[in-house]
Amino acid sequence: MSISAARIFDKRTGLAFVVAFGIVSFFADMAYEGMRGIAGPFLATLGASGAAVGIIAGSGEMAGYLLRLVSGRAADRTRLYWPITLAGYVVQMTAVPLLALAGNWWMAAALIVIERAGKAVRNPPRDVMLSRAGEEIGQGWAFGLHEALDQTGALLGPLIAALVLALHHDYRAAFAWLAVPSAITLILVFGVCWRTPQAGHIAGVGHHEVAPVRLPRAYWLYAASAALAAFGFADFTLISFHFGKAHIVDQTWIPIFYALAMGAAGAASLVFGRWFDARGLGVLVPGILIGAAVAPLAFLGGFIPGLAGTILWGVALGIHEAIMSAAVSTMVPAPARGRAIGLFTAIFGVAWFLGSAALGALYDVSLAWLVIVSVLPQLAALIPLAFALRAMKPA
Repeated sequence: MSISAARIFDKRTGLAFVVAFGIVSFFADMAYEGMRGIAGPFLATLGASGAAVGIIAGSGEMAGYLLRLVSGRAADRTRLYWPITLAGYVVQMTAVPLLALAGNWWMAAALIVIERAGKAVRNPPRDVMLSRAGEEIGQGWAFGLHEALDQTGALLGPLIAALVLALHHDYRAAFAWLAVPSAITLILVFGVCWRTPQAGHIAGVGHHEVAPVRLPRAYWLYAASAALAAFGFADFTLISFHFGKAHIVDQTWIPIFYALAMGAAGAASLVFGRWFDARGLGVLVPGILIGAAVAPLAFLGGFIPGLAGTILWGVALGIHEAIMSAAVSTMVPAPARGRAIGLFTAIFGVAWFLGSAALGALYDVSLAWLVIVSVLPQLAALIPLAFALRAMKPA
């Protein structure tokens, strides 16, 4: 048996690895989602416009997702899955508390982009390692369980930020407090690496075995669907900017809204991850429809519709996060998964940037047009998804 075919996990060790990395992600999300929950109103206090916020949010996502292409290819070619993962965590967890020192909006913007870049570097090699555990326990369950632990931390991080804001009325103090989960994340991820170094010994093949792997037609159709959905999916940075700018939600409530969205994302990831293992890619259809309902509620309503839109935003995010890597992992063999995940997320990130920039520009012009440009591409995403489902059916 070749190394590429060798099992590095069984059901017990695979589940243990997923849970261990889920705990790492619990604290990581506590840090960076706590930061993202207040980034929009913080940028507003520094004088950023709606267009600037849209571009900043989109640039962060684009830089992050494009770097995943580089990171994924590098991991597949070098087999340095753990070193690349660790480097990404160090960059990301350092950027979060440094926002406490940002003196203007462009400095804050740079740190927001750097944080996204750190996440981009570590995600493809981490997801490849998780996918090998998923081969034993089910890809949907592996990524869904990991995402649920991930989003539990994402729920608590914004609550910490909200508490600090309620006590000190200072965004910088909130960013400074997030240094605690950032440090815990780094301690834990190095510990997981030390305990399970074999997780990075994946498909120990040469360069010549990676290049010939062709990505299937279903992969490209799914990527097209995901790109359309990403284009229309408003970033919470812009949503929270609107909440503060329009005085719909008090500054203390904005991170609480975000925490509720993260809780909804965690629950959705568990449910839809399991459902994906049972029913396949078709479970994305309700996810896309839920995402299309976000903008009308968040941008055209008051407090209650805004809360509903935020929760649906979290549900849609959780569905995509749980299924994205799991779906790619079922379509592509292990030796090329890092490249495939990186390329897929690069396409996703470019679409997110273009959509965020467009929605941010439209925010300063017309909320009605913003909603239209958000909803229509997401509904259009159902078309390539239907073709992807047909392509995946056995002949």
